[in-house]
Amino acid sequence: MLARILTLAFACALPLGALAQYPNKPVRIVLQFPAGGLADTVIRAMAIPMQQSLGQSVIVDNRPGADGAIAGEAVKNAAPDGYTLFFATNSALSATPVLRKKPPYDPVTDFTPISMVGRFPFFVYAHPTLQPNSVKELIAQARAHPGKLNYGTGNTTSILATAQLASLAKLDMVHVPYRGDAPLMIDLVAGRVHFSIASTSPGAQLAKDGKLKVLATLLAKRTPLFPDAPTMAESGFPQYSLVPWGAMVGPAGLPRDIVQRLAKETQAAMANAQVKATLDKFGFELESSTPDVLARFIRDQLEAWRKGVKEAGIEPD
Repeated sequence: MLARILTLAFACALPLGALAQYPNKPVRIVLQFPAGGLADTVIRAMAIPMQQSLGQSVIVDNRPGADGAIAGEAVKNAAPDGYTLFFATNSALSATPVLRKKPPYDPVTDFTPISMVGRFPFFVYAHPTLQPNSVKELIAQARAHPGKLNYGTGNTTSILATAQLASLAKLDMVHVPYRGDAPLMIDLVAGRVHFSIASTSPGAQLAKDGKLKVLATLLAKRTPLFPDAPTMAESGFPQYSLVPWGAMVGPAGLPRDIVQRLAKETQAAMANAQVKATLDKFGFELESSTPDVLARFIRDQLEAWRKGVKEAGIEPD
């Protein structure tokens, strides 16, 4: 009896990691977008090497809707045990918190930062028949014909990015919202929409096929995908602040040792040659970080997006 008590006391004194090796069951990565988009491509490419190194299945759980709030709340309410993660983007952790009067979560306190993953390439696309061939020329045309130029948006990044451009350049344009980039691109190619700030899926291939033209990139530097497309700073807007990004986070309270393990696995997957080759095709810029650096980045981006919303004159709903 004494031996049993001593054994139990010794077991209780051990750290949790010594009692159960992490991971010992499948790891689920929640995504705020439907299957087939660029974010889905990124995380599914990374899931393959992560699964091999973790020794457990890595399941991608697509939970689209409500600008990332559905996925975000699912992870926020999950147990902080390392088995439910969130491949979060600026839509969920920057845009949604500032576009709602009563946000469903706090991006700073309700999640545990793990690692930055990278930057999504957004471009200013236009119909080939549109006269302007640069952002400066686009602005000149919009100013010459107030209320005549229209633009389409398929997500919160597109909405805020174009609103900030319109605010900075003092433009009067017509906003045409869409439920996703796919239907937006159909109308852009058909000429029913003049221009759009959108991601590479499916815009990049349409541009390469000559069905669209690229006026600029939102990335901080030019990308090999469209090397002739200048940055927004090169286009005359060095104060342009919105950054489309993606990162790996978990629920608040995730143990430090699990955070370090997941950060290591995430960064190893990003360094995988096959992952890099796959994402290079889409112009996605891989960028890792420590958990602490990501925490600061999330705070800074929240303020940048809050400023962008204010400058654009958008009222939270």
